Amino acid sequence: MMNRHPAESKQDRYALRVAARLTEGSQDLPYEISERLRAARMQALARRKLTQARAASELALSGGGATLTLGDEGLNLWSRLGALLPLIALAAGLVAISLVQDDDRAREMAEVDAALLTDDLPPAAYTDPGFLQFVKVANPASQP
Repeated sequence: MMNRHPAESKQDRYALRVAARLTEGSQDLPYEISERLRAARMQALARRKLTQARAASELALSGGGATLTLGDEGLNLWSRLGALLPLIALAAGLVAISLVQDDDRAREMAEVDAALLTDDLPPAAYTDPGFLQFVKVANPASQP
């Protein structure tokens, strides 16, 4: 047996009270009106059974576990946008992080280039095999 939601049981109790009250009031009605009311009740019961059958069919078994599907009613424009919003925010965040990192890398490379170009040592000296000897002579504090 399926557990019912507390709100459903309250609705059911209210519906039973309303039905009882209508039944009491229908005793004094002419036959024609009471037959129309009976037909309307039968239609309402048929619709309720159809709604319950549809809700039961939405409970699908998958992989030994039960999952409740919302059907097509939950896929309106706003719910789709709400589902895509975190994905869009994630993509925007990743793009922003990439841009910031690229800017930092370019800034660091520019600082190294500026230091090389403004240094007393010409850039060609760094490729010279005697560069280590030059550094030792130019900076006597680094010698042991």
